[in-house]
Amino acid sequence: MDTARAPGSGTGETSGVPAPPDPAPPAPPTPPAPPAPASLGRKVRSAARWSLINTVVLRLGNFATGIVLARFALGPAEWGVYGIAQTVLLVLLSANELGVGLAIVRWEGDARRFAPTVLTLSTLSSGLLYVALFAAAPAVAGLLGSPDAAGVLRVMCLCVVIDGVAQVPGGFLTREFAQGRRMIIDGLNFVLSTAVTLLLAFEGWGAMSFAWGAVAGNVVTLIGCALAAPGTLKFGWNPVQARALLRFGLPLAGASMLALAVVNVDTMVVGATLGNVSLGFYVLAFNMSGWPVRIISEAARRVSFAGFSRLAASPQALAQGFSRALGVLITGTVPLCVLLAGLAEPVVRLVYGSQWTPAAAALPWLMALGLIRIGGELSYDCLVAIGQRRSLFLVQGLWLAALVPALLVAARLNGIVGVSQGHVLVAGGLVVPVFLIALRRGGIGLRLIARACAWPFLGGAVMTAIVLGLRQPFGDGRFALLAIGVIALAGYIVCVLPSRDFLRGVGQQGMG
Repeated sequence: MDTARAPGSGTGETSGVPAPPDPAPPAPPTPPAPPAPASLGRKVRSAARWSLINTVVLRLGNFATGIVLARFALGPAEWGVYGIAQTVLLVLLSANELGVGLAIVRWEGDARRFAPTVLTLSTLSSGLLYVALFAAAPAVAGLLGSPDAAGVLRVMCLCVVIDGVAQVPGGFLTREFAQGRRMIIDGLNFVLSTAVTLLLAFEGWGAMSFAWGAVAGNVVTLIGCALAAPGTLKFGWNPVQARALLRFGLPLAGASMLALAVVNVDTMVVGATLGNVSLGFYVLAFNMSGWPVRIISEAARRVSFAGFSRLAASPQALAQGFSRALGVLITGTVPLCVLLAGLAEPVVRLVYGSQWTPAAAALPWLMALGLIRIGGELSYDCLVAIGQRRSLFLVQGLWLAALVPALLVAARLNGIVGVSQGHVLVAGGLVVPVFLIALRRGGIGLRLIARACAWPFLGGAVMTAIVLGLRQPFGDGRFALLAIGVIALAGYIVCVLPSRDFLRGVGQQGMG
């Protein structure tokens, strides 16, 4: 139902005459001096709580909306068209502002000095990108095996322009850890986008209902961010600032585009090789696998980049903050992944109906991928914060280069299940070791990462044994699924109890 992007994204608008740009260039992207740990810890903990509440509420709402649409309004083919449009939109959003928006969050000093130049660059690049997409939409849709998606692409990707205008106010909200205000804004976005999508879907608009719903929601977010960060939308231009911003942002935009391409290339492969119906099943399974990623990881990413940036000057504090943040994310995610993987078919049938059961075959593998994505996204934010842009390029480039041929072969051999298996093979066998090497070069050793993951992984193994052992005697009824889940969660909790002292330390170094 929605789109996601890097931390600091948002939409917003305000009015006013642009002030003359500061002739001095902004401070270089070096880590600011960390504030007092207690003060930063309080800010991050508060922001993290608001972000988690926000994400959980919105994801539950999106989950319920998806059930209604899948059961009563849209079939696999319509979901396939939507999947193509959403994929293209996400890739464009990864670099529509050339990476300069993150300077609002990352750079030290008064961000309002260079904000007008950021806004001009972001808006201009987003507008040009949309013009190119509008012209190329039929060709792109045909290349991805979904010619009917051209119109949906042209409408949905209006969000690229809205998001480009949004970068400055959204960045200020992230910089200030203002997740309480973001929760209100995102809630308004959800209400309007969902209302528009449901109304149009039941009127027979098909996949186009998603597109207009997304545009309506982004417009609301645009206005909300403008009100929450007043005075931040002032256009201006300073060539010295622009050059410094582009030097900072372009490598990040390239790495971000590679990261989004890695996550979404599977949709392109499935659409081009297997058709819209198979793509619809795959999109549903992939969205289900994203529940833990979006609920837990997205909440963390709203504060992780800003938090890691504050700790970048202290390698020891950064290493401790990263390991504990990883421990919290993995501990919270593993049980969700195990339950959805082990109970895939009955859960899909119960939630979406029997017509969607083919999606269940791919779900266990995609849940494993979702767990890897959570660690990868947190690592990405950490590497960006400490300036390891070269490492990001290498990791993401290697991942994409290995993934494309693997998925093409896997799709032809075993359909959507093969695509899911290919994803896990490349991510687990190749990318995870490379990420570990990059983190070690940044001062985060393997011992800390192992400490963060050991007890949750043990608990996950115990949960898996419980779920598989109880499936046959308990059956697939609703109460049986509930009983299996409760028993498995109890086993997991017993296994992770020894890590509670380690997890309580989250926030003491600023990442709680």
